[in-house]
Amino acid sequence: MIEPKLVRLILEDYPLDPAGIHGPSHWARVMETGLALAEETGANPRVVELFALFHDSKRRNDGIDDGHGSRGAEFASALRGVAFDLDDEEFRKLYDACRLHTDNVRTSDVDMTTCWDADRLDLGRAGVTPDPRFLYNDAAKDVERMALAHKRSLAGYQPAFLQTWGVAGW
Repeated sequence: MIEPKLVRLILEDYPLDPAGIHGPSHWARVMETGLALAEETGANPRVVELFALFHDSKRRNDGIDDGHGSRGAEFASALRGVAFDLDDEEFRKLYDACRLHTDNVRTSDVDMTTCWDADRLDLGRAGVTPDPRFLYNDAAKDVERMALAHKRSLAGYQPAFLQTWGVAGW
């Protein structure tokens, strides 16, 4: 369970408009989709939750932003032990998932691929329809799941996490 304190810490240093396409609404949709995927893929839900928060947390713009994943991974490293805890193996997966999420890397690690699928299923917010060729897990390639995620992304759907975090309406 993500504590509102952690979300506030991330938002204090978030350089973009929180209402923008890479802000808390996106994070919450990635988290909701990722946790649903994790039930089917067996991914670690804690890694998925934290990836949702950190992967775009250090973007400098909403366009091409080389290095934003690495910056997000480093930010997670700075907050580890202060605002959240993960063991070394879980943290390595979180760090690598953030760092590599835009690099089109091939891996069989289900924690990382579940994170990446959850992010890609929310591409509608940027005017992109998710392509199953760029998804890793069968659960993410499910036609109904893809359609629902795309519809929610286009509509700016705001999961209940936003209320829990105290940032509803963004």
